[in-house]
Amino acid sequence: MIALLEAHRAGLLGRAHWARNIVSGIVVGVVALPLAMAFAIASGAKPEQGLYTAIVAGLLVSAFGGSRLQIAGPTGAFIVILSGVTAEHGIDGLQIATLLAGVMLLLLGIARLGAIIKFIPDPVILGFTAGIAVVIWTGQWRDFFGLPGVTGQHFHEKLWHTLQVLPQAHLGTTALAAATLLIVLFAPRLSFLKRVPGPLLGLLFATIVQATFHIDGVATIGSAFGGIPRGLPTLQMPEITADRVIELIGPAFTIAMLGAIESLLSAVVADGMAGTRHDSNQELIGQGIANIAAPLFGGFAATGALARTATNVRNGGSSPLAGIVHALTLVLIVLALAPLAVHIPLAALAAILFVVAWNMSEAGHVIKMVRRAPTADVVVLALTFGLTVFVDLVVAVNIGVIVAVLHFLRRMASSVEVQQQTHQDLSREFAHRGLTFPPGILAFAVEGPFFFGAVENFERALAATRTDPEVLIIRLRWVPFMDITGLQTLEEVIRDLHRRKVRVMLTGANERVAGKLHRAGIVDLIGGENFCENLEQALARLNSAPAQ
Repeated sequence: MIALLEAHRAGLLGRAHWARNIVSGIVVGVVALPLAMAFAIASGAKPEQGLYTAIVAGLLVSAFGGSRLQIAGPTGAFIVILSGVTAEHGIDGLQIATLLAGVMLLLLGIARLGAIIKFIPDPVILGFTAGIAVVIWTGQWRDFFGLPGVTGQHFHEKLWHTLQVLPQAHLGTTALAAATLLIVLFAPRLSFLKRVPGPLLGLLFATIVQATFHIDGVATIGSAFGGIPRGLPTLQMPEITADRVIELIGPAFTIAMLGAIESLLSAVVADGMAGTRHDSNQELIGQGIANIAAPLFGGFAATGALARTATNVRNGGSSPLAGIVHALTLVLIVLALAPLAVHIPLAALAAILFVVAWNMSEAGHVIKMVRRAPTADVVVLALTFGLTVFVDLVVAVNIGVIVAVLHFLRRMASSVEVQQQTHQDLSREFAHRGLTFPPGILAFAVEGPFFFGAVENFERALAATRTDPEVLIIRLRWVPFMDITGLQTLEEVIRDLHRRKVRVMLTGANERVAGKLHRAGIVDLIGGENFCENLEQALARLNSAPAQ
């Protein structure tokens, strides 16, 4: 359900709730100001494009999303992907990829696939977010230290070149960046500043210092981009061709998947903080609409922003009104204060991104998982992290998920037990019921899902039988489901046993498994009289007709 309509029905848009949502929206808008510009520059876009993205996406996600607390805009997680797309395809390519990603997100939501994103394992998510954090952190060294241009296509090449030019750091830039970093980290700890966002304090400090002293050699938004234009963008349709769509479909899919993961994770965190419940499918629809619209108004990819959403909750936001006010606050800032942006040092934005990268890395969570998690999960985390940093985010997520799934299947297969039950075993199990067992009976009890990973256990157990019994009973009472490989293997085993003149009976299959056995023709293969609801029924039939 659309969160805005839900909030209206719940009475959260009434006047009694206006004040705290308006205040929260203004606070979040102020927090979003430096972050939106920093993320835009780091992604290869202009600073105003980050503001346009926060305005358009923030407004539309609040209006059409599935979480009434979500704040959307450009985020740090996108930097690695977007900067690569911009470098290879230009800013127009980035906008086309964003639009395509929006369509994908919209379709995912309409198809009600929001819950699927939740199945990505935590080690994979933690691995690629920590990897992204490292790439962001090292990528900001140039602006933080005032270094000359850094070349290199891959991470290790860029890092090595950065280390080589590090002795050429500009003293004034470095000092200003370091001071900004300290203010961002420690100023909010002062009692009289605790309600002022650290990034805003750092940005104001660095801007005032540069505007006052005009430190030589310090790059600013004015020197690098010519400032931020006053006013809002007009509707502009990117030039979309079949060739562009084909070459950008891969990056668009990556943007869509990461956007879905980030937005739903942010919504889950907001639910945990405020005790609400979001609609994951509607959230994807809202994100899709936002990413379709943002590039039409000069913006680029956006998703749910965890830090801003948490700020919204902590400041009393309870409805989409806060997100809408956040967007309007940025509109007023662009219209009224844009000319002042020429003095904002890039070093200050780099310092803010240092803090963003540290928070994104979740270093404490990573260390805890490395110490306490099973070895296989640690391997998945390390593999995803390494591939994210040194290869590619898409490769990292794909391989991380594949390895995690394979490990899960191996554990599932090993948990499936196939136990042989002799005449004596059955007699002991059913002694209290007074059942009699004809001679020559051998039974196997299968416990666990009978899927392709467990087939080997079943075949090994049957092969261990030295002599052929007259009757082989396969008890399926504890089998929750079967896949096609399990069905085919069972059919092959039954045919082999029939050739050896062994009667096969199946008992205890649940309704779901029984339906699959009928459709696969296995019930017809063994004969309806050999397909029994339970072991008691099978024994009754054996006692009346011991053999066939």
